[in-house]
Amino acid sequence: MTRKIRLAVGPLLWLLSLPVMAGDSTAEIQYLLESIGQSNCVFVRNGETHVATEAESHLRMKYRNGKFWVNSAEQFIKRIASQSSWSGDPYYIDCPDTDRRLSGDWLSEKLAAHRKTI
Repeated sequence: MTRKIRLAVGPLLWLLSLPVMAGDSTAEIQYLLESIGQSNCVFVRNGETHVATEAESHLRMKYRNGKFWVNSAEQFIKRIASQSSWSGDPYYIDCPDTDRRLSGDWLSEKLAAHRKTI
């Protein structure tokens, strides 16, 4: 009898924890999007340059349309913010006084630094 209760309650407890996990990742993704928009960087997407606010807007649109496939900030970076879903070309970031970088690397560093402050 006790085993049956554990088997019934275990999945329920897991389901109850989902909103907390989703809330944490949503906050981190919002932080990354705001970091993009507030940067002084230029974003290169499919060979064209875009100011930071345009990049933020574009990635917000991609996230709205594809958030079903994103369960963490890492998945946001990998599945939404690192490459064009149309061409498959990687996104790049040009920031003042630094070399051009892959957006996924830049965002991963932002995320790691953010998590150290929490």
